[in-house]
Amino acid sequence: MEFLFEYGLFLAKIVTVVVALAVLVVIAAAAGKSGAKNKGSLKLIDLTDTFEGYKAQLQQYLLSDDELKALAKEEKAKAKQQAKESKGQARQGRLFVIDFKAGIDAAQVANLREEISALLTVADKDKDELLVKVESGGGMVHAYGLAASQLDRVRQAQIPMTIAVDKVAASGGYMMACVANKVIAAPFAIVGSIGVIAQLPNFNKVLKKNDIEFEMHTAGDFKRTITMFGENTDEGREKFKQELEHTHQLFKSFVSRYRPELDIATVATGEHWFGQQALELGLVDELATSDDFLMRADKPIVQLQYQQKQNLAQKLGRGAEAVVERSMLKLSELANRSH
Repeated sequence: MEFLFEYGLFLAKIVTVVVALAVLVVIAAAAGKSGAKNKGSLKLIDLTDTFEGYKAQLQQYLLSDDELKALAKEEKAKAKQQAKESKGQARQGRLFVIDFKAGIDAAQVANLREEISALLTVADKDKDELLVKVESGGGMVHAYGLAASQLDRVRQAQIPMTIAVDKVAASGGYMMACVANKVIAAPFAIVGSIGVIAQLPNFNKVLKKNDIEFEMHTAGDFKRTITMFGENTDEGREKFKQELEHTHQLFKSFVSRYRPELDIATVATGEHWFGQQALELGLVDELATSDDFLMRADKPIVQLQYQQKQNLAQKLGRGAEAVVERSMLKLSELANRSH
C-alpha cells in the first residue's frame, strides 16, 4: 500500500506538471499574438570610455597626489593640442564591435541582422572598421549560412572586418569567420571542423518488439530518406549520404571563395585545430585575442548590441523550460535512489 501511495503521489505530480505546461503553452500562444509587434532596441556601449575609466581608477589608486596633478596637467595640454590639430579635419574613424555567441540553432542571427543593418547606415568604408567576436561550435546549416550572409553584407560594403576567435569557431562558426578580411584566434582556440554531420536514433525495432505499427506516407521518391521510427532502407541511406556530401561540397566552395589560398583538401576533412595549428594551415591570419585587438585600436571603440524585447510568451516559455528541467532532475534523482 505504501508503494502504491508513493507511486500515486508521484504520478499526480507528473500530471500536474503536464497540465501546467499545457496551460502555459496556451497562454504563451495568445501572448505571442498580442506581442508580435514588439521590437527590440539598439544599445551602444562606448568601450573607449570603459577602458579610460579602468585607467583612471588604477592611476587614482597607484599615483600620489602630486603625480596625479602633473598627469592631469599633461593630459589637458595633450587634449588641447589634439583638438587644435583636428580642427577642420574630417572626423576620426571608429571601430565597431559585435558579439556573436550562439548554439546549434544560431538563434542570435536575428540580433546580428539588426546590428549589421544599423552599422551599414553609418559606417564609412574609408575610416571605420568592424570587429566581430565569434563563439560557436556550429549547428544547423541554413541558420549559420544566414549568419555568414549577414557578415557578407559588411564585406560587400567594403568595410574592413576582423573576426576574433577567443574560444571556438568550428563548423558553422568557421563558416562565419572565413567571410572576414582578417581572422585572429587565441593560441588554444578551436578552429575549423569544415565538415557535415547528421545523426539520429532509430526506434523501429523497439516499436516492432512492442507490436506498434508506424506508417509514413510521402509523395516523391526521396521526400524522406532516413526516419527515426520507420524501417530505413539501403537506398534511403545512400541518398542521405549523397545529400551530406553535396552540403559538404557547398561548404568547401564557400570557404574557398573567401580564403582561396587555403589547401581545401587538407583543411576540409572535418577535423578541428587549435589556433597555433590553424595559423600554420592558413585558417587564421594572426594569433591574438579580441582583447589584444581592442587594446591596439587607435580610434574610438563602440560596441553594438541589439536587444530583443521579451513578450509574455517568451517569458513564460523560459519559465516552462525551467519547470521541465527541474522535473527531469527530480526524475533522475528518483531513478538513482531506486537503484
